[in-house]
Amino acid sequence: MTSVQFPDDQPASLGQANLSQPDLQNRAGSPVGPVARSPLMSKSTLSRSKPYAQLAAYLLFCAVILAVPSFVTDAFLLNKFARYLALGLAAAALALSWGYAGILNLGQGVSFGIGAYTIAMHLKLKTSPVHTGSAGLPDFMVWNNLDHLPWFWQPFHSSLFAVAAGILAPVVVALLLGSFMFRARIAGVYVAIITLAMLAVVNLLFIDQQAYTGGFNGITDLAWLEAGSVTFDPYSPAFYYLSAGALSLCLLLGLAFTRSKAGLILQAIRNDADRVRFFGYDVAAYQSLAFAVSAGMAGLAGMLYAMVLEFASPTFMGVPLSLSMVIWAAVGGRGSLLGAAIGAILVNFMQGSLSESFLDTWQLILGGMFILVVVFLPNGLSSLIGILSDRLTRPSRPKADAALAAARAAALSEAPHAGRTPS
Repeated sequence: MTSVQFPDDQPASLGQANLSQPDLQNRAGSPVGPVARSPLMSKSTLSRSKPYAQLAAYLLFCAVILAVPSFVTDAFLLNKFARYLALGLAAAALALSWGYAGILNLGQGVSFGIGAYTIAMHLKLKTSPVHTGSAGLPDFMVWNNLDHLPWFWQPFHSSLFAVAAGILAPVVVALLLGSFMFRARIAGVYVAIITLAMLAVVNLLFIDQQAYTGGFNGITDLAWLEAGSVTFDPYSPAFYYLSAGALSLCLLLGLAFTRSKAGLILQAIRNDADRVRFFGYDVAAYQSLAFAVSAGMAGLAGMLYAMVLEFASPTFMGVPLSLSMVIWAAVGGRGSLLGAAIGAILVNFMQGSLSESFLDTWQLILGGMFILVVVFLPNGLSSLIGILSDRLTRPSRPKADAALAAARAAALSEAPHAGRTPS
């Protein structure tokens, strides 16, 4: 059967002989190949350059946030910006599971809160004796008549154990919950409902166990994290660099993950899980992987957030904060880790600025901005780059389309004279 192969296009069925671009040029005497190839080669080049442009955007963002202490010397502002970066990491973690794997996790606060409490347990044990009871017990344990440190608090004397637990504990919880959900092929809104219910259960559990978690008050009066000779004062450049470095590392590793084979399979699962399953892939395993990686990133964000605020509270596992993470990811663009992080930073920055300038109406103004973004930018602020790129390249598209149409018409008109081989 004759087929004419065009660059970046599906083959066109024309007969029985195999007719290539050189054949068309040699037999018809018309240079069809170069005419058809010119506009499409630019399209292919643009497609190949897109990953590099995306990497450049990530690197530029990382360079900008790491350079902030060079221009901002106010300790209060550094503390505020470090808090924004921690929340940006939490939004990026949600974008990984929601935007790339199609898993809407309304209980992201579980992983975030577990990470916060693990580092808070370590820092509470390091608090000066004036804030502790007899035998160095945390104050809330003394108030609840405990006379010795519980066994599960003992390992948290080690900072390495606390940091590892802050990442691995959310991962384990996510793997257990994910295995239950995805092996049962639970998807869509039902995943959102289950994760939201999980959030409520864990929140009530931490409040109820007041003797071990501090109850409603949480764990307060935390010491500063120390690593060797470096002390991470939440108001110091050192702590800001810790937050900025953690966010930068997670964004770059997350970008590499989404562009790996596993990341591409996750995107295919998001679009059509049944089709991917028919190809022989273990869909539940890949979904659990994305769910667990997202939980680990959220746990790290929770640790940074607890250190910057110097306390851990059940509100970190509350519904309002978890739903706020969804809003941040939606505003920034759930299909981009960088977009979600920027969305969280911008929303929290605007929230702080508006609340200082408009004491009574700032929530109304912020809500109106959310509505405008959802209506006019359903894919988030990150889609602005694609829209602007399309606008800039739109004038050249009619010429490219006309050249492509002319090339195809010439190829089809010359094909019958190419000498078919009868079947």
